[in-house]
Amino acid sequence: MFRYLAAIAALLMVAGCAARATLKEAYSKDFLVGVALNKEQIEGKRHRETALIKKQFDSITPENVLKWEKVHPEPNVYNFELADKYVEFGKKNNMFIVGHTLVWHHQTPRWVFEDENGKPVDRDTLLKRMKDHIFTVVGRYKGRVDGWDVVNEAVSSGGRLRKTRWLDIIGDDYIAKAFEYAREADPNAELYYNDYDLWIKGHRVVAVHLVKNLQAAGVRVDGVGLQGHWTLDSPPLNEIEATIEAFAELGVKVMITELDVSVLPSASNVTGADISKNFELRKELNPYPNRLPAEMQKKLAKRYADLFSLFYKHADAISRVTFWGLHDGVSWRHNWPVRGRTDYPLLFDSHCRPKPAFGAVIKVAEGDE
Repeated sequence: MFRYLAAIAALLMVAGCAARATLKEAYSKDFLVGVALNKEQIEGKRHRETALIKKQFDSITPENVLKWEKVHPEPNVYNFELADKYVEFGKKNNMFIVGHTLVWHHQTPRWVFEDENGKPVDRDTLLKRMKDHIFTVVGRYKGRVDGWDVVNEAVSSGGRLRKTRWLDIIGDDYIAKAFEYAREADPNAELYYNDYDLWIKGHRVVAVHLVKNLQAAGVRVDGVGLQGHWTLDSPPLNEIEATIEAFAELGVKVMITELDVSVLPSASNVTGADISKNFELRKELNPYPNRLPAEMQKKLAKRYADLFSLFYKHADAISRVTFWGLHDGVSWRHNWPVRGRTDYPLLFDSHCRPKPAFGAVIKVAEGDE
């Protein structure tokens, strides 16, 4: 009986943390707290999830519905049905709406880069296709989407611009052109560069140089998104802080985007979010197939508390923190970098219940840490 009552008390403590404040309330004076929405959530098929999104968050980002392959799968063919529902949901609930993403080397159809014979198009043709896409998509949501991830993951881990078909065909200025087109399409929207592994010094230096060069050329960049696909042990807090400070010095807004924290063993030395990397499932890489032990819940809560303490410290530079997924059950982490694992990287469990990590994040804002 004592164990039963203790368990009930523990649950009530977690529930109490959830009741006394929501994420958006706790950080209302510091930065926006956002979440990435999947197709089913945008369609409104999961009412419990919809209620949780409305209650906890004041910013939204789409996981996929505004990526090129989804919204513009064929020449002269646009699919705006889901994107329209996404924007409508955000407007109805007074949320800061992010468009993700306009120019990326993944999830862009082959036809964008090729002619009718499958041969690479020339620079002018690809620039026209880029401009038409940006003008059509950004133009449709002018005045309604508040900020756009204009270019995604353009820097390689080797400390240079990533070799992509955008770079090969257009050249180094494809990034500047994307920002210029987006600015023309909606002069009032915020425009961002978004990337992973920016906590790694070599990667960070190249990205800082990229933004500086854009600024020197008169291209306005409003913010930089630091993708937070992190783990319990990596990256070190001091490297995250150095990255926040490096971009803040450029006068741009800093956003923590795509935040989740894996609790699973590393499959290799892969960091960041290179979706081309994937590894075979082995038992030792999936130690918690059924539930996360209490000790690991504590470690996850401690990691989130440390991260949000850092974000809180730099609230003057950080404008938004966005989680990549609403709850553990919908996280992409189950399939990257190892398919079929069970991970627990978010603040809410697969039943939309707050985890100890949620309470830890709230406590940071309330000054209890």
